[in-house]
Formats: sequence, C-alpha cells, structure tokens
Amino acid sequence: MPNTLTSVSVLILAGQREGVVDPLCAAADVERKALIPILGKPMLNYVLDALTAAGLSSPFHVSGFDADYDARLVQSPSAPGPAGSAYAALTDGISFPCLVTTCDHPLLTVEMLEIFISGAKESGADFCVGLAPKSVIAPAYPETKRTYWKFSDTPVSGCNLFYVANEKGLAVIEFWKDAQHLRKQPLKLARMIAWGLVAKYLTGRLTLAEAFNYVSKRLNIKAAPVIIPIAEAAIDVDKPVDKELVERILSGRAA
Repeated sequence: MPNTLTSVSVLILAGQREGVVDPLCAAADVERKALIPILGKPMLNYVLDALTAAGLSSPFHVSGFDADYDARLVQSPSAPGPAGSAYAALTDGISFPCLVTTCDHPLLTVEMLEIFISGAKESGADFCVGLAPKSVIAPAYPETKRTYWKFSDTPVSGCNLFYVANEKGLAVIEFWKDAQHLRKQPLKLARMIAWGLVAKYLTGRLTLAEAFNYVSKRLNIKAAPVIIPIAEAAIDVDKPVDKELVERILSGRAA
C-alpha cells in the first residue's frame, strides 16, 4: 500500500515563553523544553523519530527552536504564543497539506499519525483537530488528570495534532491567534465566540459536531474533528507527573 503521508509537510512548535522558567527545564538543567530528557533521550527526538518512521515529508519545519539541532529540521519563524508561531511559520512558504504538532509529545507513534492524517484527508476539511475521547483515556489512565472539552455527546481531550489542508485552513489559526490574547478576559472571549454557543456549552448541551459546524460557518471553511481512539495520543509533558507517566509508558513499550 502506498504511503499517503509522504505528501504531508510537518511543522513542530517548540517555543516557550521568554523570561519564564519552566520547572521541568529547571529540574533537568536544560534551557529548552524540547531538550528535557525522557529516559535519557531528549523529548524532541521521540517526535522526530515518529515523524521519520511514518514517512512524512522531510525536513520537518520547526518554530521556536534552533533547527541546527538535527539534520531532519529546517528553520521556520516564530512569534508570541503558539498560534502566532504557527501562523508565522505556515505563511512562510510551508507547503500544504501540513501537519502541525508539538515538541512535548514523546508518546507520538506512527499509528496515531496514520489514523489522524488519513481521517483528516477523508474528511475533506480545510482544517482538522485530533481528539481522543475520555471514554478511552480515563479507563486506561484513571490516575492522570487531562483537560477535557465537555461536549454533551463525547467529552474529548486534545492530542496536539492539527491538519491544515490548504490556505483556507489558516483562518482557524488566525482566529486562534486572536482568541489566545483574550484567555484572561473571559467576557471578551465569549463575545468573540458567540454568547449563545458559550451558554450552550456551559450548560452541557453543545455537541462536538455543533461546535465544529459553528467554526466552519463563522470562518467560511470546513473544519472537522478526527477522533483518535488511543489514550496515549492525548498525553503530553507539561508537568512532572506527566513526565513520570510518560516514562512509565515508554518503559512498558520497551519491555
């Protein structure tokens, strides 16, 4: 079977807020989050190895980190915030379709990538988001605390996987870029999204499909979720407890 991933370019977001000391970096005595060792191996290397094994188009673009670190990387510009960096990089000559992921996803596998990208392509959407259902994550790792989008039909958690099929898909990145500046101003954020939609979500009446239909109509594109039925797809490394869990999972894989 031909590899349909070879035509997909990759952008890895690996920046971090300047002037803010990440506790994980401090504990590991490294300056960048991408270099935090997981079982003795820099976290970014796990991501690079998964992308390489999947046969995605290389070199992989990286934003917020020095591309000289690895021959598989090429430099892309960065900007304040992950959405700003994604937009700056995606408008700097990266070919579409493009997979966007992050440096803190050492559990990423070829299977996850294949499920997500094939699902994104089949959807025909301009922009896709990878999501894992709580019904899969919670039984597998009841001890882990994940952030869930509590839709009425299926609570889900993000997987740090995004698919931008074409230039139209950049509209979501632009919207995200504007919205991230309002994260500490909930009233303005709610006004930007739509009061009715926010109220429906807060009262537990908004379905996953309704949310994506709203985004599609609001931005005049087609946006779609891709469900990844693998618990580990939603586990990244943000806190020491995450690092411990990831190392335990990777040790189990090796065994």
